[in-house]
Amino acid sequence: MRTLVDLPQEQVDELDRLSKAERRSRAALIRAAVADYLEEHRRTDRTAAFDAAFGIWADLGIDGLEYQERIRAEWDRNPAA
Repeated sequence: MRTLVDLPQEQVDELDRLSKAERRSRAALIRAAVADYLEEHRRTDRTAAFDAAFGIWADLGIDGLEYQERIRAEWDRNPAA
């Protein structure tokens, strides 16, 4: 897909310098930069989700081990009994 993007001349000049140094097209450099940017935001989104979930039960006043044992005990119950 083609996309039109306006860049300041300083960025175009820097891209041209990098393009020559790395022997890659300006478009390839921009695609790589966009990919890096998107990956960083995916990591940031995942980290935010983990941070939001961390300690979610802290204020419930439930002992985690007791809860775990109670729930697992349900697995051992005989429904026919």
